[in-house]
Amino acid sequence: MNPHHFAMRVVIQRVLEASVTVEGNLISQIGPGLLVLLGIEDGDGSEDISWLSSKIAKMRIFSDTEGKMNLSVMDLGKPIGRGVFGADMKISLVNDGPVTILIDSRHRE
Repeated sequence: MNPHHFAMRVVIQRVLEASVTVEGNLISQIGPGLLVLLGIEDGDGSEDISWLSSKIAKMRIFSDTEGKMNLSVMDLGKPIGRGVFGADMKISLVNDGPVTILIDSRHRE
């Protein structure tokens, strides 16, 4: 099986706040940060995970004190909230546009 036939796909949205509810219970909530919607296929491996994690962590999409997008989420040290794999999740967010990014690990861009 060709390892590059599969790919992790991710939608990254900069948010002012976001939350995840499962069966009426609030399980995760963040303030300003990133909402990451991740799609994984059979055959995706640790190399894809490492590359994608590093790419997301280093993206400079937050404003510095001069209002320029020059900070990464690592520069902000934000806590991480999680959903529940396979659950019927209700996701609420307040978009902090105009930052919505699509990444496909197959293309490595």
